[in-house]
Amino acid sequence: MADGRFRRTALLLATLTIGSLGAAGSSCAQDVEKIVIDGKAKATAFPHYWEEAFGSGRANLTLRESYRNDLREVKKIADFKYVRFHAIFHDENGVYDEDEKGNPLFNFTYVGQIYDGLLKNGVRPIVEISFMPKKLAVRQDLHPFWYKQNVAPPKDYAKWDLLIKKFGEFLVERYGIEEVAQWYFEVWNEPNIDFWSGEPKQATYFELYDHTARDLKAVNPRLRVGGPATSSAHWVSDFVAHTAQEKVPVDFVSTHGYADDTTEDYFGAKLDIPIEKRMCKAVEKVHKEILMSAMPKLPLFWTEWNVSGYGERHAGDTSYSATAIAQTVRDCDGLMEMASFWTFSDVFEENGPFREPFPGGFGLLAPGGIKKPHYYTFSLLHKLGPQRISNDADNVLVTRRADGRLVVAVWNLWPPDQKGEEKEVELDFRGVNGNGRVSVSRIDAEHGNTLAAWRKMGSPRYPTEKQVEEMNRQSALKAPERKQLITGTLNIKLPVNGFALVEVERQVVPKQ
Repeated sequence: MADGRFRRTALLLATLTIGSLGAAGSSCAQDVEKIVIDGKAKATAFPHYWEEAFGSGRANLTLRESYRNDLREVKKIADFKYVRFHAIFHDENGVYDEDEKGNPLFNFTYVGQIYDGLLKNGVRPIVEISFMPKKLAVRQDLHPFWYKQNVAPPKDYAKWDLLIKKFGEFLVERYGIEEVAQWYFEVWNEPNIDFWSGEPKQATYFELYDHTARDLKAVNPRLRVGGPATSSAHWVSDFVAHTAQEKVPVDFVSTHGYADDTTEDYFGAKLDIPIEKRMCKAVEKVHKEILMSAMPKLPLFWTEWNVSGYGERHAGDTSYSATAIAQTVRDCDGLMEMASFWTFSDVFEENGPFREPFPGGFGLLAPGGIKKPHYYTFSLLHKLGPQRISNDADNVLVTRRADGRLVVAVWNLWPPDQKGEEKEVELDFRGVNGNGRVSVSRIDAEHGNTLAAWRKMGSPRYPTEKQVEEMNRQSALKAPERKQLITGTLNIKLPVNGFALVEVERQVVPKQ
């Protein structure tokens, strides 16, 4: 889950290329940063891996209208394909019971309603197989989260096997194998920390995985299963080696990592890597581990991630999130097949219901459907093209759309605990109409700042629907600024943690 303070230490990499730290490690601003953009340069595929999936709280929340409203709002701007959440087997969903003789009883009524709601709204599940029904648990090991999920292993693997098979059969019968074969089944959540009480943790988790994967494949070999769903990029090498040696089915590798996870946890040593660069260095580590494994073609899914909120600063509610997300999208490109941002909505109850609209929650939408800056960030990043043109500048993404037009994201990232400076960027376009028109969209303190709109109306603790509408109206991104290139150049001033998306209105398509 989301709290990096619980992460355990990983083994130290023998070698780790730190690379350029870019703006995140900068101590002074340049007068004008010049970035050359060659519109005719060769491009590589740029799949929008960061918007393929989003995370959310737990399964039962999906039955709420507020959850589904938020899902629909994010679907409009990101068009994501998958959603992931915890605790489909939580007792509040009524999946498992036993009669007076201890025989298993199954009830998938709520399961059907949960997945019906997703499919009706155009998304499929990454099915996280968790947590343990209390009557199937070897112990009553309840996690301290508000909804008190049971994190113990099963008391009887024969009964666990039957639960998984009945669950898989129900899904295939209800939705058909052509549909369910497009889902992903991820076994458990972060078993390397306090969401799994088996001891020793790794060996007992592998036992759980082996049973679950084989059970699902017994229902239908087309069902896709993976793991280990660990925190802070742990266990991947051991997991792939284990599944290869024991011939256990595995279709993908999944793990988690956040910007503010420590380098000790990620890499086993205290390293000078800025918060804004850590996660993608961990992704690179895992990517290499898979390439060096017995199954080098396994896809990598990063099924939880988010930028740092910098503790009580609640930086995720500010335009900092826009620049940090853009930096992550740039740095992690080519290293994974899917990243699931945690979370799309603050309909979320790990520590109980939120007490105010902006407590530093993870979601793109605050309680009541309030659109935060990173909601607008995803809406602009969605406009990037499907091809990327390489560029050495650390604070830019240069892409090309199918019609040949260029779309460029550029930002001025400053950690919230540093005193930042405004930056002027000169984009020098080549291979385009030197006097062509461009449009510029922005996110900064003056654009997309819902927090400011909330404070302006007196920081109401329980905003009414009308107040939410007004906040969203005030923070909504205005129509892009129309500008003209001057002999191929465009100068943009970016305030501290300012983000801009530049769309070139006409572009020469290069000859292939």
